[in-house]
Amino acid sequence: MNNRRALFFQAIRGPILLITLGILFALHQAGELPIYRSWPLVIIVVGVMKLLERTGAHSAPMYPPPPIGGSAQ
Repeated sequence: MNNRRALFFQAIRGPILLITLGILFALHQAGELPIYRSWPLVIIVVGVMKLLERTGAHSAPMYPPPPIGGSAQ
């Protein structure tokens, strides 16, 4: 179930980033916020999306544990 959340957040990362950039460019064109002052918002949005992906990922170990009682070679 958590894997689905991680995939969902990964799937919406691109559209969220494009929407954010569109809003920032619209604000720039309206003269409200110059683009050179809004670039930290893009970094913040990317960071929040990465955090959401990591919290949605399952916490399974990356490598399987070694076999117990195996013969030494």
